Formats: sequence, C-alpha cells, structure tokens
Amino acid sequence: MERRTIGAAALSVGAIGLGCMPMSWAYSTSRQRGEESLRAVHRALDAGSSLLDTADMYGPFTNELLLGRVLKERRADAFVSTKVGLLVGDQHIVANGRPGYVRRACDASLRRLQTDVIDLYQLHRADPEVPVEETWGAMAELVRAGKVRALGLGAVGARSSRRPGARLHDATIRQLERVQQVFPVSAVQAELSVWSPEALETLLPWCEARGVGFLAAMPLGNGFLTGTLTPGQGFEADDLRARHPRFTAEMMAANQPIVAGLRRVARRHGEHVTPAQVALAWVLGRGRQVIPVPGAKRERWVTENAAAAGLRLTDEDLAEIAGLPPAQGSWD
Repeated sequence: MERRTIGAAALSVGAIGLGCMPMSWAYSTSRQRGEESLRAVHRALDAGSSLLDTADMYGPFTNELLLGRVLKERRADAFVSTKVGLLVGDQHIVANGRPGYVRRACDASLRRLQTDVIDLYQLHRADPEVPVEETWGAMAELVRAGKVRALGLGAVGARSSRRPGARLHDATIRQLERVQQVFPVSAVQAELSVWSPEALETLLPWCEARGVGFLAAMPLGNGFLTGTLTPGQGFEADDLRARHPRFTAEMMAANQPIVAGLRRVARRHGEHVTPAQVALAWVLGRGRQVIPVPGAKRERWVTENAAAAGLRLTDEDLAEIAGLPPAQGSWD
C-alpha cells in the first residue's frame, strides 16, 4: 500500500488506516465479536493499513485491550493512535483535561495496549474547565518522556463550535493556533467524506499550510456511503445512528442519490469496485497528507477498504462526484 506521512516528524503510515471503534463501542453491540475483530486487525496490518485508531473511551477501555492482544505480537507492523480527554459515564460523556489525569491515562493506555510507546496521542476534546495549553503541555511532557512520539487534536464537535456567522471548524482552528504555541501539532482528526466535505473549506487548508497530517474520520459516512444500508431498516438502541438526524428513514431515502452517484462511478472501474471504495478514493485525493480512517470490524470490509488505495479516480469521476446533490438533514 502507498505510504503517507504525518506531521513534521514525517511519521510513515499506510494511506488508509483502520478505525477500531466499531469493534467495541457505538455500533450494534450484538454484532461485536472479539475474535472476529482480532482477525480484522491482523488483516488490516497484512494489507498495509498500519494506522490503528482507538481511544481509551471506546468500551470504555475494551478497545485498547483488544488491540493490545494484536500489538503484543505485531507491534513493529502497527502505527498506534489513541486518544485521551473524555470519560464515559452511564448516561453521559465528560471531558477531563487536567494534567495529572492525562499522565495517568497515558500510562493506563500503554498498559492496555501492551506497548512502551504510543505513536500518536490525540486530545479527543478539550476540557472547557482547563486551559487547553495546560492539557497540551502535559501531553508534550509525555513526548519528552519517550512515552509518546507525536501529538494530535480532535476537531471540536459541530454543535459546540457554531456561532452566528461562524464556519464549522473555526473553533478547532482557534484551539490549534493556541496549542501550536506550546508544542507542534502532528495531526488533526475530523470528519471528511463525500457527504460531509466541510473540512475542505478551512481546516484542511490550515493543515496543508503547516505540514500537519489530516486523519479523515467517518470517510464512509457511518456506513451510509457503502450502499449497504436500507432506509427504514432501523438500528439497535445502542447504535449511535439510531439517534442521528441523517439516519432517519426519511433522510436516508432523501440522500440515496449520493450513493447512486458513487455506484455509477464504481461501475466504470469494474464489477468488483464498490461505492465505499470510490468514497475512500475521493478522500485520498483531497491531499497527500490526508489519511482516511474508515471504521470496520470484519475482515471483509477491512480488505475492501484497503483495496481502495489502488483506485484512481478520473476527471470524469471527480466531476460526477462534485455534481452530486449536497446531503440533506442536520449533521448535528
């Protein structure tokens, strides 16, 4: 697989990563099977998808434990990305950016992942009660201590970032400008997909201008852009899509023209090319510092996603995708 680099340190990773969250959290727990997920991670590494993206809150903790079983055997094949800053309660999620907590959380993640260093340590969300510079300073200390190789920042959520007249990623860019004064940012993680291209407006250009890597979260639109979801099919109660405005039966039906367009492009490249691969190839084409991180928990999907790294979209393909209707429905 093609390799890409993250940040000024030029950390090398496969062009397509693996989002590990669905293996342990947020998607249909009845379909989460540990052994199947382990095979999926091994398959990703075999295919060159070296970036494994997790967080201590996924589970919580169980996703890091699962990855630790793979890393114990194949640490040299993997680029480990995990996150800190969010705590999961019974019915809520809260931020914690206190420096002491960050240091303890890092040590705990290292133990669960069965490794002595985290390649990319990301601040999941800034704590509104703690100056982000203090949190970032504690994370920088972890780099100097040899426990972490590079630091990344997760984009601020859509709801919390919007002010009258503000653009989606203005709040994230303000945070980035602040933490850059403390220690270099190597990567930013934010949503980017055919149906959620907002990062192209300001956030991706900010990264390009500074040599910062961009981890494209949800490049398959939480599964919608794969074309495997049926409007009105319903989701399990613990599946995040069950409460998502874009996954109501009405909105899924309204957005089918987007999937239809991806299917048309896929057919031009052969009967075995899928809408998901077209969606990933589009994300890959947004810049050399962009690494899509599709979530998956089965070998089949991991294999399909990794193969998208070899798909080259034509000018005709890109023009057709650019002409697709914008997604309908709130993304908040």
